[in-house]
Amino acid sequence: MKKFILAAVAASVIAGPLMAQSYGGHNDRSRYEQSYNDRGHDNRGNDRRNDNRGQYNRYDNRNHNQYRSWNRGDRFDSRYARNYRVISSPRYYRLHDAPRGYRWVQSGNDALLIGITTGVIASVLANAIN
Repeated sequence: MKKFILAAVAASVIAGPLMAQSYGGHNDRSRYEQSYNDRGHDNRGNDRRNDNRGQYNRYDNRNHNQYRSWNRGDRFDSRYARNYRVISSPRYYRLHDAPRGYRWVQSGNDALLIGITTGVIASVLANAIN
């Protein structure tokens, strides 16, 4: 029984690399050159410009709008804020001075009172900044 198991293991070790298909990798230009002719059209009948349909386009912002509305108690993340900036003079916007440990920030037209250390939203004033 041991000889049979040992022979099966040896056969799988030897036959594995022999049966594996070779992969051309990224340096195999012949496959690329065969599929596209001089005008950029695919020899299989497809146009090269349409090969990337459905993939993410970093210049297309229509479907990737990640702005959000803020609620009291949420954790504020400036990556999702529209027109984010720290409000240095809140009285200019008719806001009261921020208490110690808090600051006013702008997200779009909203003014948010945020805890400096925790990032938790203490107050939201919608459309406070025009």
